[in-house]
Amino acid sequence: MIVGEQKPFDEIWDMVKGHKQLTVFGCNTCVSVCHQGGNKEAEILASLLRMRASQEDVEIEISDGGIERQCEHPFFDKVQETLRKSEAILSLACGIGVQFTAQKYMSTPVYPALNTTFLGDVPAEGFFTEKCQACGDCILGITGGVCPVSRCCKRLFNGPCGGSSDGKCEISKDVDCAWQLVVDRLEALGKLDDYEKITPIKDWSKDRAGGPRSFKLEDF
Repeated sequence: MIVGEQKPFDEIWDMVKGHKQLTVFGCNTCVSVCHQGGNKEAEILASLLRMRASQEDVEIEISDGGIERQCEHPFFDKVQETLRKSEAILSLACGIGVQFTAQKYMSTPVYPALNTTFLGDVPAEGFFTEKCQACGDCILGITGGVCPVSRCCKRLFNGPCGGSSDGKCEISKDVDCAWQLVVDRLEALGKLDDYEKITPIKDWSKDRAGGPRSFKLEDF
């Protein structure tokens, strides 16, 4: 899932306070899971903005709503009229949704309410951890399902650095050494011999080869 974090309220207010009308627009998929971008969050943020407007005697009409995903055209069908009439849109989607919405409504300013942080999982309720950086060349098959790109602070591909100690990263005793996790996992799988195999230098061109990446299904 994509994890995001709501921007500081003062930063959001400074972006939108110059408008006379604003739609606070939620996204009810990824960022709603981390309780930052769904309809509920849009409603709360809209209320806070109304209170700030009242305190500063700023005239601005603020409405709120949302759709399932701000990164696919069909979900916009039911809100087309609302968004076309909006003077400005405050999007509670990830950076992808903000850009997608901005491209659909070229004459309308679209502002981000969130900072998109990482691709992660949910090991416990209310807790999210980074697991993937979408590097474009997955090596999880040879590292026991542990990603050194996202989980090793130095992105090492052939074992830990000299700074790891007792299974922890040198940056913090609270951060597991990714390569200790790899070794433990390979040992549990009975595949520790794979640890001796040398991983070639990563082809980072697959990360950003020729600009923004895309993927097209040939049957569509």
